[in-house]
Amino acid sequence: MKAIEISHSQELRIIEMEKPCAPGCEEVLLRVCYVGFCGSDINTFMGRNTMALNPVVPGHEVGAVIEAVGEGVPEGLKPGMVVTCNPYTNCGKCASCRNQRVNACQHNETLGVQRHGAMKEYIVLPWEKVIPAGLLTPKTCALVEPMSVGFHAVSRAQVTDIDVVLVIGCGMVGMGAVVRSAMRGATVVAADIDDSKLALARKMGASYTINTKTEDAHRRLLEITSGFGPDVVIEAVGSTPTYQMAVDEVAFTGRVVCIGYAKAEVAFQTKYFVQKELDIRGSRNAQPSDFRAVIHYLERGNCPVDSLITKVIKPEEALDAMHWWSENPGKVFRILVEF
Repeated sequence: MKAIEISHSQELRIIEMEKPCAPGCEEVLLRVCYVGFCGSDINTFMGRNTMALNPVVPGHEVGAVIEAVGEGVPEGLKPGMVVTCNPYTNCGKCASCRNQRVNACQHNETLGVQRHGAMKEYIVLPWEKVIPAGLLTPKTCALVEPMSVGFHAVSRAQVTDIDVVLVIGCGMVGMGAVVRSAMRGATVVAADIDDSKLALARKMGASYTINTKTEDAHRRLLEITSGFGPDVVIEAVGSTPTYQMAVDEVAFTGRVVCIGYAKAEVAFQTKYFVQKELDIRGSRNAQPSDFRAVIHYLERGNCPVDSLITKVIKPEEALDAMHWWSENPGKVFRILVEF
């Protein structure tokens, strides 16, 4: 079967792998239809993702159809069903697993990062990791995982309808945070450096937008919040300036939730941690409930799905697409590979 392999030195090639012949006990064989290239993949391609295998078969944003099921698989999973997958592992023994926060397992191995992923024609997974997608198409399914990461961050922030939430970064994960915060009734402020992304954020629930490249973000936030600052800041970029902005701009006694991995050390005015009595929280991956919530949202049909898909390509076009993305980093939501 056909698969895509990328290395840390801007190399990408099509390889042939042996097709799984049948699922084992408690396993499901999936025919992969669409897989999304995500931020971790472009970082692997650019040599910036130290967590990834080298080389690696990428892919953990999956839209697929069940091809076959093995013995011991629940009756709710049947051949022909459209599904996505939970791409994370959990050991069941670490502190995170003991505390029922399996998304943050100390020994997690994500598909396409610490282990070979789903960017191939077929994949076998444990049935527990296969998620029925209801009325969604396989193409839309490929958007579920990245949006679920944003949904999870909103849960970590304990967002309510009386909060003003600043989401820094309007990529796919940030858009998930915008959507979920708006669904909870919060007033959402979206910040980015790209006006087209900010326009889309308004369509997806943001009440206000700030272009941090052309506007005075501090002044705008004080205007919007009557001088208090946002109650919640969700950092969905992963850079030194945006981490610092999150701490500087959040209101006294506010909550800061960090999703992005900063590529360099970040220096803080730590007095704000104490003076503001901040809650600073990490947010990693997503829980099964977050996947279900995203599927429920997408089933309503209100999401501008086509605007979130920058390109749909064939495997043979993947190398050119990754070079294009590396040269236009701010212009991509998701590139989907169609098998």
